[in-house]
Amino acid sequence: MLRILGKAASINVRKVLWTCAELGIGFEREDWGSGLRSTAEDSFLALNPNAMVPVIVDDGFVLWESNTICRYLCNQAQSDLLPADVRERARVEQWMDWQATELNNAWRYAFMALVRRSPAHADPAQIAAGAANWNRHIGILERHLAANGPYAAGARFTLADVVLGLSVNRWMLTPIERPHMPAVLDYYERLGERPGFRAHGRNGEP
Repeated sequence: MLRILGKAASINVRKVLWTCAELGIGFEREDWGSGLRSTAEDSFLALNPNAMVPVIVDDGFVLWESNTICRYLCNQAQSDLLPADVRERARVEQWMDWQATELNNAWRYAFMALVRRSPAHADPAQIAAGAANWNRHIGILERHLAANGPYAAGARFTLADVVLGLSVNRWMLTPIERPHMPAVLDYYERLGERPGFRAHGRNGEP
């Protein structure tokens, strides 16, 4: 059985859990991450030298990086969540990569300050700048969905919506001032119709 290593509260672990729900893949999840005993930490570093979750172990095959894991699972299942057509797939992966690089970096400071209460992220000016940058990036998604929706890659739900949906959920639940973005709000409600998102995304965790 597929093993998923990482705490269920992690946004990146939740990407993998939601993907498994969409694909009907059974798994065993184990709480790995920070705060492990030193021997367990050594074992985890042997699997992922970055010491980050999630990691999967699939019949001895070890893989890390959440978006890569989600792609792998879709390829294994031959799922149209990751389309076979080259251009359609590129559109899905474009939004996945944007989520991982641009959008994630936009929310990090404000989220660490306002939700995680990190002492290292307590500068009011940087919090305000981070929230503004986060809203700016969500605005990119807003305009795209308004023009090209209902989903990130167009007419159908794809893997891009799994990774973006969790980021939108985090934006919705973090205590910042948010401009009204009707297309994103409609998108959030649309994703909320999916059992996998309700279980692993829109479940009260930012």
